Amino acid sequence: MPSFRCFHCGAEISFVDRVGIRAECEKCHSDAHACKNCVFYDPKVYNECKEPQAEVVREKERANVCDYFQPGHGAGSGAKTKEDLLKAAEALFKKK
Repeated sequence: MPSFRCFHCGAEISFVDRVGIRAECEKCHSDAHACKNCVFYDPKVYNECKEPQAEVVREKERANVCDYFQPGHGAGSGAKTKEDLLKAAEALFKKK
């Protein structure tokens, strides 16, 4: 059973067979079959996709019909909030 975290809210999303194109996160209603929920999504590479044969998708948070979609980690699964990043930066430069 495919299971991954929503890129938007971090909630766990589970499906019996595969992720349908119109599937949504039950918690925040974001599209589940979206680039930001795919294992190939990487904002640091060209087109933000590690699959070189995938067609360009402009809206990474919206549902799409990409044939290469595979449930991944979700951009929200381990993403830090703005507050977390500020705390880490303050701790880094804090005088001892």
